[in-house]
Amino acid sequence: MHTAAFTLGPEGWLALETGVTHQPSPNYDRRSPAAPIDLLVLHNISLPPGQFGGPEVAQLFLNQLPVTGHPFFAQLQGLRVSSHFFVRRDGSVIQFVSTLDRAWHAGVSFYEGRTRCNDFSIGIEIEGTDDLPYEEAQYQTLAQLTAALRAHHPLRAVRGHEHIAPVRKTDPGPAFNWQRYAREAIWLPHQLPESQRP
Repeated sequence: MHTAAFTLGPEGWLALETGVTHQPSPNYDRRSPAAPIDLLVLHNISLPPGQFGGPEVAQLFLNQLPVTGHPFFAQLQGLRVSSHFFVRRDGSVIQFVSTLDRAWHAGVSFYEGRTRCNDFSIGIEIEGTDDLPYEEAQYQTLAQLTAALRAHHPLRAVRGHEHIAPVRKTDPGPAFNWQRYAREAIWLPHQLPESQRP
């Protein structure tokens, strides 16, 4: 669990400290210098679905997932995805991609007239599912991580994957407490998804 404020360095990596590890993913590319990094996207993930605590999510982002390890994994064979951050159930964080680079987390997506949200967003995967409550430690970490990101990037809004890829995606789902997160991370109402504004 992470209990102190995060420090994001000039190269876009969190300082290594208790509760933070780096596992650089090959699944990224460079951003266009003209694209401001102004959107934060929240996702959820668990592998196998609904199971927590294992190495499988990191293995997926590192292209090391054993496709024979579970029947569900066969459909992930050859998939090349990543996220900037993964927040585990205990609040610890794995960083896979520098925030200065483009992680492959959003896929086909759309936000305020712009497509290809990977170009201008930072992605955070939260260990969980759409319908199971998230942990106290995860909300604490999300608030601290959001503060560190906003100190270095001109983030002006936060959305769930479900908001930038509707129909195709449903995460972080109804179990995610947007009002709590917004309060702790100090997002203003107009910066939240329209459906989550008070």
